[in-house]
Amino acid sequence: MNDRRIHILVVDDEPPLTELLTMAMRLAGWEALPAHDGESAVKQARAVLPDAVVLDWMLPDMDGLQVLQRLRALSPTLPVLMLTAKDEVADRIAGLTAGADDYVTKPFSLEEIIVRMRGLLRRSGAAQAPPDSRLTLGDLVMDQDTHEVWRAGKPVQLTPTEFELLRFLLNNPRRVLSKTQILEHVWGYDFGGNSNVVELYVSYLRRKLGVQLIHTVRGAGYVVKPPR
Repeated sequence: MNDRRIHILVVDDEPPLTELLTMAMRLAGWEALPAHDGESAVKQARAVLPDAVVLDWMLPDMDGLQVLQRLRALSPTLPVLMLTAKDEVADRIAGLTAGADDYVTKPFSLEEIIVRMRGLLRRSGAAQAPPDSRLTLGDLVMDQDTHEVWRAGKPVQLTPTEFELLRFLLNNPRRVLSKTQILEHVWGYDFGGNSNVVELYVSYLRRKLGVQLIHTVRGAGYVVKPPR
């Protein structure tokens, strides 16, 4: 995987709080992956395995401990920071026993969250990876910080949605991604539109990048491979 940026999954059912946490993660230099319920969080983690998770205890479809168990099944060493209004010792012990690496009670400061997350990333080794904002595939280069793309040394102008679609594909090279996975990651889990929008935007990218990079796997989805 060429992307060396740190990905943090942020799970909370309160949109204003999720937005604040997402903004704080991005200001810290990390890529934030927001989710508003447990099922969405697990799907996000399956699509792009994060380096760490900020997880609220109380969610609308399942509690944080259930989500934690499912995340642990995906990655036993995934660092998880639990958020909760519960401050009883028994609750903290339950969260830590279930596999959480750290525990913060509400209300909290964003600075505290960032400090604790840095500690978790440092202990897990993820923070030791050298930062690299560029993704490459053959002669295609994407700079995630500047949102610039080049093909064979020539700049390619992409819309924000085209850029996010291409970034998701490049983060999963040689992996077949279904329309559902692409919709959930690029357009969001609550997107109520037609799945044909994926085909439409893939066609846009092909026109701009060339048809040799994005391949259709009939009945399965799309995959990016370097040209032969």
